[in-house]
Amino acid sequence: MFKTALSVNLNKIALIRNSREGNYPNVVEHAKICIDHGADGITIHPRPDQRHIRPQDARDLKSLITELNKTKSTAIEFNIEGNPFADPKGDYPGLIPLVEETQPDQCTLVPDSDSQLTSDHGFDLNQSGNALEPIIKQLKTKNIRVSLFMDPDPIQIKLASAIGADRIELYTGPYAAAWGTEKFEDLFQQHYKAAELAQELGLGLNAGHDLNLDNLKKFAMIPGLLEVSIGHALTVDAIAMGIEKAIKCYTKTLRS
Repeated sequence: MFKTALSVNLNKIALIRNSREGNYPNVVEHAKICIDHGADGITIHPRPDQRHIRPQDARDLKSLITELNKTKSTAIEFNIEGNPFADPKGDYPGLIPLVEETQPDQCTLVPDSDSQLTSDHGFDLNQSGNALEPIIKQLKTKNIRVSLFMDPDPIQIKLASAIGADRIELYTGPYAAAWGTEKFEDLFQQHYKAAELAQELGLGLNAGHDLNLDNLKKFAMIPGLLEVSIGHALTVDAIAMGIEKAIKCYTKTLRS
């Protein structure tokens, strides 16, 4: 049976921690709890303003996952996402130096900025493709899989393949926002066709942003979906039902 991996995004856990002095909740301990209860991977999205994930979190999570994988038959994957063009700030060294230091399994490149509340669009590779291509090549020489955060635009997906990306992560914000409206089916079909094109081009397929227990079941029907990254909704659901039940609900939804 084909398995879509659930990668839990820990940004919201770090955001709660940063609202007080100290280290509570502990991001690394929370990651371990998620893994113990069935998460297939861990995602973090550090930003220069360090509003949530900090560089040391990336280092500590890499150590945790490396240690846990010594005893697991199926490896837990570590995914670091962020903007490769964002300037270093304070003790944030920049995305690419941090990724090269911590050696995650996957680096997802995202065109966001500190001024954005959250990621809200994919790359326009007509504008940034030439600058991204050497970065992708550089990361791949370190055996780091590279995914690009993309809208379900066929022209852009073809460009992602042309500049050497291993995977794309479809930005599912508009899909989630359209849930329950007349626009929903059209948006689903856009993503479905984008997934088919990715497969034709040999690109792996990930997805993320505002996926939740209501809209995930439909999206999981998309062909070749390798991984979803979910943080905000899963954190909210964990408050209501507990982390163990929340993760079980998400993995069941992905595989039913």
